[in-house]
Parts: sequence; structure tokens; C-alpha cells
Amino acid sequence: QAQFVESGGGLVQPGGSLRLRCTAPEDSLQYPAIGWYRAAPGEGREAVSCISLRDNRTYYTTSVKGRFTISSDNAKNTAYLQMNSLKPEDTNVYFCGQDRLCPTKTLWYPPFWGRGTPVTVSS
Repeated sequence: QAQFVESGGGLVQPGGSLRLRCTAPEDSLQYPAIGWYRAAPGEGREAVSCISLRDNRTYYTTSVKGRFTISSDNAKNTAYLQMNSLKPEDTNVYFCGQDRLCPTKTLWYPPFWGRGTPVTVSS
């Protein structure tokens, strides 16, 4: 079974930046939406950002608009999330997901997802 390849998380001070990368394993013609959700133990999967490789439409949750930017390399089935002006409340585990459509609501439960990468924002 093909696996997601996720990278880019880590520890950063408030106001700093990180760039997440995700190469998704499923056929992008069937599952063109690639993005990230974050989930703390016992909580739901909050959709953070998503991009459609079919039409480049994007989704951002309200709290990250203006700070995070998602982009993609369609030939590599890969998405990137540039996270700037990071805040302590952005601390979480970020999971890459792949779906037929990007989410339109706060929670996102894609049929395929990776193991996640931790992001810690702390001084």
C-alpha cells in the first residue's frame, strides 16, 4: 500500500515560519484534493487548508487566512503549506489528507491520510 510522504514540521518561536510538504499516494484524477487537517487527542479533525489539483481551488480555515499559503506541484502529486506568523495556538499535529473534494466546513475526514507531523510554536 502506497504511503503519504510528509515532512516539514518542527519547533519554531512565535512569529516564525515553517513549510510542510506532502506527497499523496492516490490517483489525483480520482482524488485531486490534497490538504492538511490538525487534530489534538480527543478532538475532531479541523480542516486547515486544501488545494484541488484539478482546478487549483483552495480552502483555508478562518484562523490561518493571510498567514498560511498552500500550493502544489501537480506532476509530483505534492502539496506545500507555507506557514508564516505562527502562533502558539497553531501547535498541533498536522495530518496530510487526500480526498475527492476539498472541505467546505470546519471538520474534514478524508478517506486517505498520513501519519502526521508535529508543529510546536513556543518560545
